[in-house]
Amino acid sequence: MKKWRSRVTTDGLDRAPHRAFMRAMGLDDEALAKPMIGVVSMKGEQTPCNMTHDFQVAAAKEGVAEAGGTPREFSTISVSDGISMNHEGMKFSLLSRELIADSIEAVVHGLAYDALIGFGGCDKTLPAVMMGMIRCNLPSIFIYGGSALPGYFKGRTLTVLDSYEAVGGVMTGEVDPATLDGIERACLPTIGACAGQFTANTMAMVSEAMGLTMPNVSMVPGVYAERAQIARQAGRLVMTMLARGGPLPRDIVTRKALENGAAIVAATGGSTNAALHLPALANEAGIAFTIDDVGAVFARTPLIGNLRPGGKYTAKDVYDIGGTAVVIRALVESGHIDGDCLTITGRTIAEEYGNANAPDGEVVYAPTSPIMPDGGVAVLKGNLCPDGAVIKIAGLKALVFEGTARVFEDEEACVEAVRQRNYRAGEILVIRNEGPVGGPGMREMLGVTALIYGQGMGEKVALITDGRFSGATRGMCVGYVAPESFIGGPLALVRDGDRIRIDAARKKMDVLLDDDELARRRKAWTPRAPRHRAGALAKYARLVGQAPGGAVTHAGAAEWPWFDSE
Repeated sequence: MKKWRSRVTTDGLDRAPHRAFMRAMGLDDEALAKPMIGVVSMKGEQTPCNMTHDFQVAAAKEGVAEAGGTPREFSTISVSDGISMNHEGMKFSLLSRELIADSIEAVVHGLAYDALIGFGGCDKTLPAVMMGMIRCNLPSIFIYGGSALPGYFKGRTLTVLDSYEAVGGVMTGEVDPATLDGIERACLPTIGACAGQFTANTMAMVSEAMGLTMPNVSMVPGVYAERAQIARQAGRLVMTMLARGGPLPRDIVTRKALENGAAIVAATGGSTNAALHLPALANEAGIAFTIDDVGAVFARTPLIGNLRPGGKYTAKDVYDIGGTAVVIRALVESGHIDGDCLTITGRTIAEEYGNANAPDGEVVYAPTSPIMPDGGVAVLKGNLCPDGAVIKIAGLKALVFEGTARVFEDEEACVEAVRQRNYRAGEILVIRNEGPVGGPGMREMLGVTALIYGQGMGEKVALITDGRFSGATRGMCVGYVAPESFIGGPLALVRDGDRIRIDAARKKMDVLLDDDELARRRKAWTPRAPRHRAGALAKYARLVGQAPGGAVTHAGAAEWPWFDSE
């Protein structure tokens, strides 16, 4: 077995000052002689999504200590999508994914920890922690902090999406202010991430399908004591992984594992953001896996999860019928997930999930009788998105929409038009200059999409953007358009009145103009000035790539040979 990394900080005459720092933290000779295990979370008061971490972190540390390790707790940032939505703050959401991964790398390598347990809660924190694990490539376990319980109001089951959409209902008079107030107070009754199959729960399921987390953990509600038991087991397991030398994250994250992750997104009608995060995870492992690869899996995977926002049920309902294991076992048996892929336990996906419950036929359907024959998410191509765009089709009544373009140069302009109800059925609202570089930061558009739905215009208009959508978005909404308009992508050439056709059935999206007209417009196009010239957003805009590759900021798959001494 290779020497523990942490020995570079604890062993030898010249490490007396290092040991002094550790003794100042209360470590004694016995603790210093053990491997150092990092335990990272975002516990704090930024968002309810991460407030479940506290008791789980404590349990994980207990498990590490019981198994002979010295746990070292540290924290990192999070940006609440719910609180940053629909204003400039959302520009920091996707950026925070990179900051979290970078911060984990900095602490793990800077302090030479031997293994890692990483907790995630709100949307970007889940892929961020997994990215950090893969980048550092030491024995690691990811744990989702868990979702909130659904709310109830006047006989309805609620998620936070209901509050967004009720705002639009008040604007049209369909919802009275007292009802909105009741929904606001009832829709998020506990701490934890959003209860629907939005980005957090989607990426939690992805972590299971890829084998990076404890089996069947992702749908356990965040406030359940069961999570402490699982976290304690994870603390023990990471010590076993360290003793046997693996499996390491890059042993687990293979092309097949990434395809498994994409399959569970499609099967559950999950968040379109997964099409951004899966390529980013692949980048950390040095695997070329783009939005095209994600789209190919989406196209061949049936939709079997009847989950919000396109369906009826929440994470708690999945837990009640047996958890994510129900979905994974069904997809392994139908051939849509490769059961031979490795998990953190050293066992395969098929071995870990082979005894799970069968689909109940209501929350989760059998793959032989799916809700839709192909996935709940699709990747589109065409002259408006030659490098790809993404749409959630789960729950759509029609898969084709042709209409007249109404162009907005940023999200605020579109939101104002929607608030004033200054748009009409048959229009396609185009929001541009919101991509990774142009935003910068690729804002989510749940605020505007939920207003549209709440105003009763959900599928009477369409929306296209080079920004992102929340996992809670529903309707004829196409995002992640690449190349983005700010760098001269075709979306920059669209004008008011142009006809656009979205054909999700054929995986196509085109502006109905001939090549000569597009060429004339391209010749006349001039770039816009950057919105930010200093600070984190300016730095991000200089480094970030386009959506099809995951909107990443570095080349990926770095090695750290100086930790490999025998």
